[in-house]
Amino acid sequence: MKTLFKNIKGLLQVRQESETLIKGKAMQDLPIINNAWLLVEDDIIADFGEMQSIPQKLERDLTIDASGKMMLPSWVDSHTHLVYAGNREQEFVDRIKGITYEEIAKKGGGIVNSAKKLQETSEEQLYKESLVRLEEVIRLGTGAIEIKSGYGLTTEAELKMLRVIKRLKQAYPISIKATFLGAHALPPKFKNDREGYISHIIEDMLPKIAEEKLADYIDIFCEDGYFTIKDTERILDAGNNYGLQGKIHVNQFNAIGGIKTGVDYNCLSVDHLEVLTDEDLKALKTGTTIPVSLPSCSLFLSIPYTPARKIIDADLPLALATDYNPGSTPSGNMNLVLSLACIKMNMTPEEAINAATVNAAHAMGLEKTHGSITRGKKANLILTKKVPSYGFLPYAFGSNHIDKILLGGKTIL
Repeated sequence: MKTLFKNIKGLLQVRQESETLIKGKAMQDLPIINNAWLLVEDDIIADFGEMQSIPQKLERDLTIDASGKMMLPSWVDSHTHLVYAGNREQEFVDRIKGITYEEIAKKGGGIVNSAKKLQETSEEQLYKESLVRLEEVIRLGTGAIEIKSGYGLTTEAELKMLRVIKRLKQAYPISIKATFLGAHALPPKFKNDREGYISHIIEDMLPKIAEEKLADYIDIFCEDGYFTIKDTERILDAGNNYGLQGKIHVNQFNAIGGIKTGVDYNCLSVDHLEVLTDEDLKALKTGTTIPVSLPSCSLFLSIPYTPARKIIDADLPLALATDYNPGSTPSGNMNLVLSLACIKMNMTPEEAINAATVNAAHAMGLEKTHGSITRGKKANLILTKKVPSYGFLPYAFGSNHIDKILLGGKTIL
């Protein structure tokens, strides 16, 4: 099947095959072809160019006139917890009344609350709830997504989550990566035995997960009151033994040295970074670990935003993701994330789009197949409605600007 899009007002994020990570001042550059055409053949981007250069006898089965519309690669969401049971709206009300996120967690709420609900939910019900969320984010323009476990906190429940992620991967054309996050919080059984729980993760959970090949990455919540640097190193070492590269939750509330640990262990990404020190920046400059910001989490919890300008001005890359989860970010809307990055983090539209596409693909290990308009890459694409410019996408943050969604070359919306 060959589909031609013609008269595209602006074809965004046109990159050479080698341009898979954009950093520093280069994030200000968003390559665009005005008045463009693009050919999708089966599930890949076959060719593109200016309308004046379109071959006269170009073979195609379908032609779509995109006059006045922009086309860009689908959003890549490299950090989510989309598979969960129920919700936590009561905690939302509690926080409005003045109870902090940390106080809620100490009273048995937060992650432990979600874990209890998930343990009581059947795999089939969990799958049904999760597919509704997945279909929603697809309609919002996400074409690749990472999904973590971590709301199980027992071997059986963590396996249940990861099996649901596997089922979603098999059922939908969206690209999905699975991350094992057993070290998300201490379950009640191990409330006073963190070392014992870490051993349980390494000796009981990991071998079973590896045997069923349920995870692509391993993660840990490295934070005061959760898991220490020593815990993080143990988890990352264990993950490496099973071929699982690290992705760390770090610096959400405190800077305790987790970023340097992530870099030292060649983690794919370090995520959150609402708190960032000069030492953290220096550590990031010594490795290839990519920093990932989660601005909708900052919005929902009323905590600081990742200091994007510090990161970019230090000649580092930055990626954006949603952190979709029931407690701190009950939204998988990457369009909102784009707007928040511009409004609250002082990122330009060019920087934000780079962070949500090409750099985000790198933070998922999908840089060779996703994140840019490049010949041979996956035809996961967004066609906007008629808009005056690409800056209008983050500017008009309350509107839906999407006309069509393509996943694997097929029109989903």
